[in-house]
Amino acid sequence: MADDTGIDALIDLMARLPGLGPRSARRAVLVLLKKRAQLMAPLAQAMAEVALTAKDCHVCGNIGTSDICSICADPQRATGEICVVEDVADLWAMERGQAFKGRYHVLGGTLSALDAVGPDELGIPRLVARVADEGAREVILALNATVDGQTTAHYIADALAPSGVQITTLAQGVPIGGELDYLDDGTIGAALRARRRL
Repeated sequence: MADDTGIDALIDLMARLPGLGPRSARRAVLVLLKKRAQLMAPLAQAMAEVALTAKDCHVCGNIGTSDICSICADPQRATGEICVVEDVADLWAMERGQAFKGRYHVLGGTLSALDAVGPDELGIPRLVARVADEGAREVILALNATVDGQTTAHYIADALAPSGVQITTLAQGVPIGGELDYLDDGTIGAALRARRRL
């Protein structure tokens, strides 16, 4: 272990990141310390800037540097299709595949009675209002193929049923229990193209 509380604190913070345990965090911090000018200083500067400028999009919930993200601001993305995803990581995964040209809606999680996450916490009423306001023709439920994801998908489908909007889900390519952020671009593209009515 390092003998400096600042370095220890950095290791502890890095260890909290997904995919990094204490040993991986120590290795990462050592690389940063060895390459302070090339890696650590620019990383610290970029992190400080993003901490000050990052905002949630008021329309879809994506993360960007303005109140309306570049996807929602792009008039060519106003296709009448809204793709509902669980988290920003899923939105970014969908964008990597470059198969979807519409707009998104980020829930920020899934329904969970154990965690006291209900429809209001996920902004589902806001989604229903948005579908009406934008005159959406189709809502694609691109939620993770987990029990909570599928429960949330069915709840959203029921909430949107009175609107008459076509509701589809991702089809082949997404394994049961799988999460979008871990899928390759081809699988996401194939699943989006083969979506089916819920």
